Amino acid sequence: MTLRKGEKMTISIQEHMAIDVCPGPIKPIKQISDYFPRFPRGLPAAVGRSSALRSTVSQPSVSPAEGPREEDEDVDQLFGAYGTTPAEQPAKCQAPEEVVDPEGYESDDCTTLGTLDFSLLYDQENNALHCTINKAKGLKPMDHNGLADPYVKLHLLPGASKANKLRTKTLRNTLNPTWNETLTYYGITDEDMIRKTLRISVCDEDKFRHNEFIGETRIPLKKLKPNQTKNFNICLEKQLPIDKTEDKSLEERGRILISLKYSSQKQGLLVGIIRCAHLAAMDANGYSDPYVKTYLKPDEDKKSKHKTAVKKKTLNPEFNEEFCYEIKHGDLAKKTLEVTVWDYDIGKSNDFIGGVVLGINAKGERLKHWFDCLKNKDKKIERWHTLTNELPGAVLSD
Repeated sequence: MTLRKGEKMTISIQEHMAIDVCPGPIKPIKQISDYFPRFPRGLPAAVGRSSALRSTVSQPSVSPAEGPREEDEDVDQLFGAYGTTPAEQPAKCQAPEEVVDPEGYESDDCTTLGTLDFSLLYDQENNALHCTINKAKGLKPMDHNGLADPYVKLHLLPGASKANKLRTKTLRNTLNPTWNETLTYYGITDEDMIRKTLRISVCDEDKFRHNEFIGETRIPLKKLKPNQTKNFNICLEKQLPIDKTEDKSLEERGRILISLKYSSQKQGLLVGIIRCAHLAAMDANGYSDPYVKTYLKPDEDKKSKHKTAVKKKTLNPEFNEEFCYEIKHGDLAKKTLEVTVWDYDIGKSNDFIGGVVLGINAKGERLKHWFDCLKNKDKKIERWHTLTNELPGAVLSD
């Protein structure tokens, strides 16, 4: 085709679509699917398509003996481009599954809420759970200045919230706080370690409004091994719902740590009321004003009553008081020790929180505690006991 000087060459749209810009024979433009081939049964679609294209384009003539060899080389080349051979192809037919990294599942929350570094230690001998809150990093800004006033609070689930809430101090104007505080739960049993979960929440303290939630994490206590410190560095998550259909844990009245010792020197039984933990809240403010009473029964002279001081507005009081009952060692087998916990109220009757009975007719840990005391003179033996709602034969009034 010849063109006159100054005349532009015109190409129809049909010709344009059929022209490949690469030099060489004119070939149809490849479809986009040719660049992303699928692997159905047998050969890839690209193989069949390239074979069809080859038949429509003029090629140098070859002998029949050379044809199959060239075809095989072309197939091998196509498969080689995708990192496999025809023999390996059936194993690669399925689409690869997406691998989800469980540690990185909450990656969005990691970047927006921050991370928390802490460690947990279950002291089995002393029935204590030590929670060391080290530091947080990259917390979400909560205040107008782009910072936060963070603190950490702990709850044991399931259970009443205020009865087992612990918290750190508040650090001002920081998104990377360092607390290095150890918070301790007392009265933790092996059963608790199996069925309870520790909820750790990071919050922003606000003087003029309600404190704001930043993020949380939950650790099943069964992950811990007794007397071994376990370190954690975890991404904070959004607030998770708390199961309201809690079982008997909601009915727990609390626990009490009691020491028993028969003193040969004083010729009497020494009863120590050391502390209580996770007591039931009896007042409208969500707390109690607890005190403890002890009786050694039968008490014909009604002189065996002892009472501790009242501890104001707390569900985890420390008493550290000791009472002495003058009695012969041989008579203790006939006696029963009743320990009751009360909430002190002004102007009305005091509320019964819970109690425990130790003696020869008790069961489980309560019987074992009493038996160990009788067996080991002049040795102080401490045990945690769960408070019950009722005491057989006890008068529930102060």
